[in-house]
Amino acid sequence: MTVLSSENCSSQYQVHQTHQPLNVSSLLFLITFGKTLLNILTLGMRRKNTYQNFMGYFCISLAFIDLFLLVNISIISYFRDFVLLGIRFTKYHICLLTQIISFTYGFLHYPVFLIACIDYYLNLSKTTKLPYKCQKLFYFFIVILIWISVLAYVLGDPAISQSLNAQNAYPYQCPFYISVQSYWLSFSMVIILSVVLITTWSEVVTLVQAVRVTSYMNEAILYFPFSSQSSTMSCKKLLLPKLLICFLSTWLPFVLLQIIILVLKVQIPAYMEMNIPWLYFVNSFLIATVYWFNCHKLNLRDITLPVDPFVSWKYCFIPLRIHNLEKIEKPISIIIC
Repeated sequence: MTVLSSENCSSQYQVHQTHQPLNVSSLLFLITFGKTLLNILTLGMRRKNTYQNFMGYFCISLAFIDLFLLVNISIISYFRDFVLLGIRFTKYHICLLTQIISFTYGFLHYPVFLIACIDYYLNLSKTTKLPYKCQKLFYFFIVILIWISVLAYVLGDPAISQSLNAQNAYPYQCPFYISVQSYWLSFSMVIILSVVLITTWSEVVTLVQAVRVTSYMNEAILYFPFSSQSSTMSCKKLLLPKLLICFLSTWLPFVLLQIIILVLKVQIPAYMEMNIPWLYFVNSFLIATVYWFNCHKLNLRDITLPVDPFVSWKYCFIPLRIHNLEKIEKPISIIIC
């Protein structure tokens, strides 16, 4: 592990050097191919009737960028040495292109997190309401703008240029950027989830013992029984354990994976770490957070619910006081929220 820095720039970037010949392009092809398949699988698993939002558009754009990288790696690996538009492409450019994309991915975590949070807050607060077509165009231009801005920053940063030039000086080394942003986001979310679980442990245990998995209107849901104390409890205190149960019932394996990565200090290249499952994990966390802060503003008849492609948050907000629900719909054994 080496740290490349510039005297004229305060930024520091952690780069992992692989002392292997540049035929590592075969490994990059396999990794990118597997990531592309994972993107397609994740996008195919999401619910199709979810409300469009910034995160959804960004995930689609990320899938296209990964596909672009895969196609370019395949073309360069196949032709090995060719000239296009006066530029000579060799296997060296496979590593160079992957490194540029790694830097770009590594700097996208904070901006995407912030914009998605603002987007959900504005949608729930109803401060702005654009027509559907205008909203789609707005999200499209925001996604394009954020990609161009971060890429321009990466290509114009002196320290990054120095690391790329160092790669050119040592053609048998292929550096991979390790994102600091993803580490701190993952660390923060795990800490927040742990604190919430500890502070609401008794309520969570009580709800887990009382919750039932059933189906309602052909959709698998978690049935939270109505509590007689709910009228005297604040909506935030009542909603927090329900949100936690719904979140963990869907993302518990991913939470455990994040804990393992943090404890073992596993260093994952940025071009692998920025992926669609990770973005939807962050998306669910953001939605739960925004819902909790705005629980008093939620309208259950709002067509924007649910906005999450994987978690049905709307069943956390209502006690589902439907008489003889178990007789109407047969319970099922698969836990899906």
